[in-house]
Amino acid sequence: MTTGVLTAFRKFAPDLHYLPFANNSIDLVVMPHTLEFDANPHQVLREVERVLVPEGHVIVTGFNPFSLWGAKRKLSRREALPPWRGAYLSVPRLKDWFSLLGFEMQAGFFGCYAPAVTQEKWLRRFQFMDAAGDRWWPIAGAVYVVQAVKRQAGMRLITPAWHDRKLRAKALVSITQKVDQ
Repeated sequence: MTTGVLTAFRKFAPDLHYLPFANNSIDLVVMPHTLEFDANPHQVLREVERVLVPEGHVIVTGFNPFSLWGAKRKLSRREALPPWRGAYLSVPRLKDWFSLLGFEMQAGFFGCYAPAVTQEKWLRRFQFMDAAGDRWWPIAGAVYVVQAVKRQAGMRLITPAWHDRKLRAKALVSITQKVDQ
């Protein structure tokens, strides 16, 4: 979430781990880089699971720790500014958390395969990496977007039709007729 949205949201919900929505009341939750910059990302996902309706969708964007951007974050020794300060979550870990909470991953996409550089000449030199990234190193994109659906096992009670069976049995009883001879 951006800073302006967080500021506006805090006057309604002082604790961001407990959303001010009723259980099973929201169809879609979009979390742009929310899990990386929160101290308790699993609690955030639990809260999202609580407010989503069955078959509701959640879209999560994040930074991939198994990318060149993740390597830069690990190798950086100085106090970094965002986005390098976050705790990057991998897609397999996110998929595991989703399965624990009853979500099913539907779709995913990786992007930004080039290293994080600021000079335009280096951006042009690494442009081939973005063009070939999906083909040659598909899980090494710096940014991912995943979509998951909240699955909830439904239950339908099938009761025996004993009453109907008795009625059908009565209806099929043959009546013998007396024939005079």
